[in-house]
Amino acid sequence: MRTPRIGLLADAPTCVATLAQWHHAQWGEMIRDWSLATAQAELQSHVEQRGVPTTLVLHVDEALAGSVSLLENDVPEFADRGPWLASLYVVPALRRQGLGELLLRAAVHHARVCGVAALYLFTPEHRAFYARHGWQLLETRPLGAHSVSIMMLDVSASAGLAAP
Repeated sequence: MRTPRIGLLADAPTCVATLAQWHHAQWGEMIRDWSLATAQAELQSHVEQRGVPTTLVLHVDEALAGSVSLLENDVPEFADRGPWLASLYVVPALRRQGLGELLLRAAVHHARVCGVAALYLFTPEHRAFYARHGWQLLETRPLGAHSVSIMMLDVSASAGLAAP
């Protein structure tokens, strides 16, 4: 059995460069003016954060395996809402093993501890995954060349998403 461990990026600052590369490769073409350098700078700013904004990192058997961020604002196009759950990422070789759900639960728990009442996210393709975990669809909007679902979770009512 693999051993997953989730902690704050503040406690694993050496992960910044790798996470920035993963995030930019996954979402860089979707977000206007979001360079690899910008992704790295955003993550580097989370090294000093333990509230919101912050990034949680997943290690499996001590190897970096994924992350999820909590942001005040994710993209300028959606600045009318926040805070945001963003960049939920698990390395491809470890997907479909429940690790994304562990990251999601940890992020929601962290948001609740930080006093966040509601979280938002946008996703171009994983609406069903989030809906299974209590997220409600608010609307569908364009983002660059994509159509994304904007979803919301009442953090205070999400008792089923307790920390892992």
